Amino acid sequence: MGVEGLTSVERPDREPLEPAELDLLLPSGRLRAHRFGSARGRLAVGIPGISHNSRSFDFLGERLGGGRRQLVALDLRGRGHSSVSPSGTYGWRRHARDVIGAAAQLGRPPYDVVGHSMGAFVAMEMAGLDPSDIRRVVLVDGLGVPDMLAVTAILRVVRRLAGPSRTADDYLERVRLTGIVNPWNDYWDRTFRYELTADERGVRPRTDPVAVLEDMAYGSWRDPQRLWGRLTMPVLLVRATRPLLAFGGHVVGTADRDRFLRTVPGAESVEVDANHYGVMTHPSTASAIRAFLS
Repeated sequence: MGVEGLTSVERPDREPLEPAELDLLLPSGRLRAHRFGSARGRLAVGIPGISHNSRSFDFLGERLGGGRRQLVALDLRGRGHSSVSPSGTYGWRRHARDVIGAAAQLGRPPYDVVGHSMGAFVAMEMAGLDPSDIRRVVLVDGLGVPDMLAVTAILRVVRRLAGPSRTADDYLERVRLTGIVNPWNDYWDRTFRYELTADERGVRPRTDPVAVLEDMAYGSWRDPQRLWGRLTMPVLLVRATRPLLAFGGHVVGTADRDRFLRTVPGAESVEVDANHYGVMTHPSTASAIRAFLS
């Protein structure tokens, strides 16, 4: 799918190429990945949010990958086309071990990590497990405990995983009509269409709702601020300034942002005029990350 007709996102300088598709075999299972840029370039690993997949990084990958840098985005276990593992095998730290194992197969350290939403918490767990191999960390709208309104809004999108839809277009319309993924564009169409598989009842997402719910439960009784002290390398926080609902709902509030900048030496932040989903397809996000990882 090309980028013709996009009005709310920056177009790349040329028609983007499809990313290279990879399967990475780990002790915990198989991870599907998509690479933008040269396999010889410096590695940046993209870690999606709690119910998303590697294609949520397409906008950033088209703008960050090239001859000197590769951005490889992952389907975490239980998402997209990656393996579904048994109940009790999920959680931020286990995902962090998976990503560390994937990075070891993809390129020589040190590498960079870009995590969106729950992916930001996985990135911080990685910083505690494998700090010497991580050069820089980017946290995209994931840092502390989200507003309850934000959690409510995110649950509206997660509900797409329940039950089949008659067609792929019907499925996409269910997500679009939540009004949460804003602005809706070809990149989000691609992300949600990618996770679908067909059966006799219509289409359903490959993403396992049990995996998503287990990770939500895991995060509900942990204090993300305890992970901040693990960030001994340069860190960039990309914060979405628009709430998820008309009457509120930030995933990263200003109080957490300010506390984080006081707590983590040398941490930087940038504010992007988008919500928690729109921040992933915003030109300012790509520009800030590109400058930080240069």
